[in-house]
Amino acid sequence: MVQNTEGHYYYAVGKRKNAVAVVRLYTDSGPIIVNGKPMEEVFPWDAWQQTVNEPFVASETVGQFRIVAKVKGGGIVAQAGALRHGIARAIQIAVPSLRAPLKKAGLLTRDAREKERKKYGLARARKAKQWTKR
Repeated sequence: MVQNTEGHYYYAVGKRKNAVAVVRLYTDSGPIIVNGKPMEEVFPWDAWQQTVNEPFVASETVGQFRIVAKVKGGGIVAQAGALRHGIARAIQIAVPSLRAPLKKAGLLTRDAREKERKKYGLARARKAKQWTKR
């Protein structure tokens, strides 16, 4: 979460489940590039695209920034959530006055929910075999 030495971009990391997004936020307008491809190619569904664009809508900065991000790990929904978290953190660093609307929308808080581990003697984390009394 540090600005680079030339001042060209702002850097932040977003996480969700096992997905990690490394985000560079440039102050000029432009597209969102994820893993070298346009966002629409990586996240084809509208729901995923809305998730990624949520920080811009909450802070009313649609079209003001250009994003270049690398996302890895997790599934596609977790990757969209990690990218959203990273973009929100980068916007907060770039324009500190936008912290309040981002925080109110809950975009700066890392979603701590993780998959629960499987326990021995059970089919899954909590599912047990059917038990009969008689």
